[in-house]
Amino acid sequence: MSGAPRIARIALAVWAALIVLFLLFPIALIVLYAFNPSNVQSWPLDGLSTRWFSATFHNEAMREAFWLSIRAALISTAIALLLGSLAAFAVHRFRFFGRETISFVILLPLALPGIITGMALNSFFTFGGVDFSLTTIVIGHATFCIVTVYNNVLARMRRTPTSLVEASMDLGADGWQTFRHVTLPMIATALVAGGLLAFALSFDEVIVTTFTAGAQNTLPLWIFGNIRLGQELPQVNVVVLFVIAVTLVPVALAQRLTRDTGALRPVGRARAERQD
Repeated sequence: MSGAPRIARIALAVWAALIVLFLLFPIALIVLYAFNPSNVQSWPLDGLSTRWFSATFHNEAMREAFWLSIRAALISTAIALLLGSLAAFAVHRFRFFGRETISFVILLPLALPGIITGMALNSFFTFGGVDFSLTTIVIGHATFCIVTVYNNVLARMRRTPTSLVEASMDLGADGWQTFRHVTLPMIATALVAGGLLAFALSFDEVIVTTFTAGAQNTLPLWIFGNIRLGQELPQVNVVVLFVIAVTLVPVALAQRLTRDTGALRPVGRARAERQD
């Protein structure tokens, strides 16, 4: 009987290792190709070289696309932090008609395919006579970035003991003081994690950007265009390596922050100490 659980654990471990290998092997491969000294993408490599890094960073079109992506991601993240946190606070704290509908509408862009959202925004901007620009890119990115912040903040607030807020009000604090000294510290890590995830999603978004950028090139669109043409494939590999690094850092930080529950940790620790 004891052998069966051991075999099951081994099988699950092997299966998990295969899944991780399946996910990480393409990333490891593109990292190696970034150091390929040849402009022909073939295997095995002739060696390792950084010759394409200098050419890539001196590519004017790539630099313009990079800064456009950075600006769009930062502005979209700022909008998402403001609107997403306010929406989460309202849905959690208040009971009103249409509350569930508002929550559904906020989450809808996450459920819809990106191409549907992009086509809808494109039709809206065309109908309104709005010229495609950084503003239209930011509006497109904010639609799904808000969802990320909203989900993180709402989940944290639902785990927050209401007794802390009630105690603050009982001690004479007004609504702003309670929010600043009690609510905000408790949701701070959720805000940061949501913002980091929103930035990562916005930075490498390509589908919605395709319909809202017009003639402008963000970094993902630059990558997509050069993959199709194939003329600057070695530089594309270098840029993809950089995008992977830029994306993994905020995702890893957000994952660490979501383990933390802010002001709830001291509360849980105090309860454990009382039980001991």
